[in-house]
Amino acid sequence: MAKHVVIVESPAKCKTIKKYLGKDYTVLASYGHVRDLLPKEGAVDPEDNFKMTYEAIERNAKHVDAIAKALSKADTLCLATDPDREGEAISWHVQQLLEEKGLLEGKEVKRVVFNEITKSAIVDAVANPRELSMDLVDAQQLRRALDYLVGFNLSPLLWRKVRPGLSAGRVQSPALRMIVERELEIEKFDAKEYWSITSHDTFEKQKFQARLTYLDNEKQEQFSITNEETALAAKKALEDAAQGKLVVKKVDKKQRKRQPTAPFITSTLQQEAARKIGFTAQRTMRTAQSLYEGISVGGDAEGLITYMRTDSVHIADEAIVDIRGFIAEQYGKDFVAADVRTFKTKAKNAQEAHEAIRPTSIRRRPEELKEYLTDEQFKLYQLIWKRTIASQMVHATIHTVAVDLACGSDHMFRANGSTIHHAGFMKVYLEGVDDSQQEDDEKLLPLMEEGDTVDLDEVECKQHFTEPPPRYSEASLIKALEEHGIGRPSTYASIIHTLLNREYVTLDKKRFTPSDVGRIVCKFLADYFTKYVDYDFTATLEDKLDDVARGEQKWVPVLDEFWMPFKTIIDDVAENVQRKDVTQEALDEECPECQKPLSIRLGKRGRFVGCTNYPECKFTRNMDGEVQSSEPEVVADRKCPKCESELHIKLGRYGKFIGCGSYPKCKHIEPLEKPKDTEIQCPECKKGNMLTRKSRYGKIFYSCEHYPTCKYATWNEPLTEPCPTCKWPITTLKVTKRWGTEKVCPQKECDYKIKVDDVEE
Repeated sequence: MAKHVVIVESPAKCKTIKKYLGKDYTVLASYGHVRDLLPKEGAVDPEDNFKMTYEAIERNAKHVDAIAKALSKADTLCLATDPDREGEAISWHVQQLLEEKGLLEGKEVKRVVFNEITKSAIVDAVANPRELSMDLVDAQQLRRALDYLVGFNLSPLLWRKVRPGLSAGRVQSPALRMIVERELEIEKFDAKEYWSITSHDTFEKQKFQARLTYLDNEKQEQFSITNEETALAAKKALEDAAQGKLVVKKVDKKQRKRQPTAPFITSTLQQEAARKIGFTAQRTMRTAQSLYEGISVGGDAEGLITYMRTDSVHIADEAIVDIRGFIAEQYGKDFVAADVRTFKTKAKNAQEAHEAIRPTSIRRRPEELKEYLTDEQFKLYQLIWKRTIASQMVHATIHTVAVDLACGSDHMFRANGSTIHHAGFMKVYLEGVDDSQQEDDEKLLPLMEEGDTVDLDEVECKQHFTEPPPRYSEASLIKALEEHGIGRPSTYASIIHTLLNREYVTLDKKRFTPSDVGRIVCKFLADYFTKYVDYDFTATLEDKLDDVARGEQKWVPVLDEFWMPFKTIIDDVAENVQRKDVTQEALDEECPECQKPLSIRLGKRGRFVGCTNYPECKFTRNMDGEVQSSEPEVVADRKCPKCESELHIKLGRYGKFIGCGSYPKCKHIEPLEKPKDTEIQCPECKKGNMLTRKSRYGKIFYSCEHYPTCKYATWNEPLTEPCPTCKWPITTLKVTKRWGTEKVCPQKECDYKIKVDDVEE
């Protein structure tokens, strides 16, 4: 009979931890939370000191019963849920349920915390337990109560004032505001023309380029040349002055050091996984969870990384010793940083786990584990392993050179280049960059000295236009949320998932665009709940949650301070704001049919322009200016194949389509554009061809013509060539910014991949 019962959150950990602890321990999973607030109004009662009423989660009742049964025959309860607020709260809820059942009398209750699932960490944690932290529990209860009060009061208001089925969240709303504000910036952006002038040069048979820096002894800025006429005149003046030659006036050589970045925390892992391996935040966290909980490697399951919800960049001393020793063995002593690198945590209130995300053993090389990991796990583990190694390596030493080239007496070009003198950490890892941080390619210049003559091959003029700020990607949105202090690293994935799930935003080409409903919701919140979508207010509230977690503040006063002003606004908006005040936006334009004012309105299919004199005047047009006729557009020379009625061109949620004029009696529909036949046989059913189709968001994909009988589909263009590795009947053409055009096998388990440039024609 086991003397001790250990409770973890996930069943994936049970077998591994049981193996480490031995026969005296029974390890069971709670399967996440075991209690939650009642799913109805009144579960948090502001009139009774914010009393919270919980109920057991029905789907986890059998797991609680299993824990109760095991505990009845044991002496000790070890609560070993995750080392964060949620984990602390789960342990507390388990304890509360067991107390209600009268099962804790005479039993010792311990809180066991570990940061990695390795034998040494588990054994040490069980040997050194602590008490449950009610400060952490209170911080989690405060967060849960805040989210509940916002949801149960703001969401019904959105139902009445905007559209049924909508909801709003405490941290999702400021995130939505970021995306909407960026879209408004893009729409208002006024592109400006400018021209660049570049020289194409040759010195000692090596070609290079230089940009114009001085014209007629005037320094050239971005908007110095703004039209073709001026650019061509400048080109002629430069060619006349140069007569085919430039003279090296100055060579400026410098040496700079580039330092490695800190090991991963949750937010930087999510950002880098998005940039480098194309993972969504949710996919990153799901994969990291599996690496943390344990992978069977040669029969023994063990956690491969430390806990993945953390905002600390600290690495344990013993791990650093091992990492530095490994670097010396694998790369040489001159690749080890002279001193142990320590990094400062940027988060003002760093909490949760106490270490950065790192491999539990740096000696588990990614390539040695590849056969035991899925493709997702391997890519993420390799990223974590490389970043951790690089953090303790020597800086990279880079030689930079700037060469000024005189063109006659009054003009100057400059060429910049760099060479890596010592790769240092860059031999292993280099951090990705966001759109706004893109750097010029580092170019290698020929060795030039002052007085050298360079051949001028060509003067090139190029037209450019300034570009608006890019839409947020997952990586840049997470970075912005972190910079503003909105949410915490462990919540970013759920924030993004919620915005997409509610269809407040869409994700196209890995960029967020607000939907029409998202815009209206954002405007409603900004107009009437300004304070609560303010970035500073949201960040301050997060700081107060941290204060409660540290025991520096009590949770009820924080909730009271939030609730009273919030409830006042809720009541005022409910009584005094009409739906048209929210869903209509006045335009300074008259209706062409009745001369009444026009307004932007929200309909079933999104925003449109309509007459304020509706229903007397039914004039409408879409946001692109196309007038919408009340008469249906009939498809000529065709009848419905099901009922012989007229076919109409209709406008739906995802654009135009063809539908039966007898709807709803006949529900026949078809796409406006017929899918193009690729004339490539479906490799799965071998009965139909692959067709080129468009997704609801306009993205091209390829699927079997016999859908839904056959559901085979691929995002990449199919080719008739079979895979040489696994013999699958087709390969596909994949195009990415990073790798260019490649032929790849569409089968997930096959790793066949070859650059098209490398294929012999």
